Amino acid sequence: MDTNSLFSVKGKVVLVTGGAKGIGRMIATAFVTNGAKVYITGRDAAACDAAPSGLHVLVNNAGATWGADVDSFPDAAWTKLLTLNLHRVFTLTQLCLPLLGAAASREDPARVIHIGSIDGVRVPNLGTYAYSASKAGLHHLSRHLAVDLGPRNITSNVLACGPFRTKMMRATLEAAGDAMNENIPLRRIGRDEDVAGSAIFLASKAGAYLNGALIRVDGGMSLLSRI
Repeated sequence: MDTNSLFSVKGKVVLVTGGAKGIGRMIATAFVTNGAKVYITGRDAAACDAAPSGLHVLVNNAGATWGADVDSFPDAAWTKLLTLNLHRVFTLTQLCLPLLGAAASREDPARVIHIGSIDGVRVPNLGTYAYSASKAGLHHLSRHLAVDLGPRNITSNVLACGPFRTKMMRATLEAAGDAMNENIPLRRIGRDEDVAGSAIFLASKAGAYLNGALIRVDGGMSLLSRI
C-alpha cells in the first residue's frame, strides 16, 4: 500500500472542538489542507448536528486550565475544569455516536481522538490540580470508551500533548521557556505539524488498528524531570 492512501483523510468528515485556536486550530488546519471536510466548534454539545449524515472523526480538544497554590485552589476551578475537560467530552462523544456509527465500518472505523496532556501522566510542577486530574481522567475515559465502542467499529485514542505555543501556554513559556526547552530531550517545544501529524495518523488507515492508545506528543519531556 502506498503512503498516499495509507495516510489519506481526503473526504472524511471531521468535528474539532475548540478548533478556532491553539492545538485545535493546528489539527483542523491539517485536516482541511489534506482534503477533509472540517467542522469547528467551541464547547457546544449540539455541534454534532452540523454533520449531515455521518462523522468519521471527532476530535475532543476544547479545554481550559487553572493555576493556584494548594492552600487557595478554589472549588470553582474543580467545577469548571472537570465539567469542560472531562464531563462534556463524554457528553459530546455520546451525542455524536449515531453519526460516528453511520460512518464507521470494520475496514475503516470512525475515530474519537482526545487531546490529553502529559500533566495527566506525570505530576506537573505547577499548581494545576484540577487540570492534571481532569486530563488523567480523560485518559482513562478514552480507554473505557475504546473497550465499549470498539465492537461498534469506533476507536478511541489520546494524544497526550506537551508544551505547544498556544494561548494557554503563553504565560508559562514567557516565564520559563528556555528552562522548559532544556527539559525536553529534543530541546524545543512542539510545532503545528507535530500534533497535526499525529492526529492525521490516528484518523487515517495507518491508525485504524490503534484503540485505547495514549501517544505522548512531547518530545520526550515526560521522561525527564518536571518543570
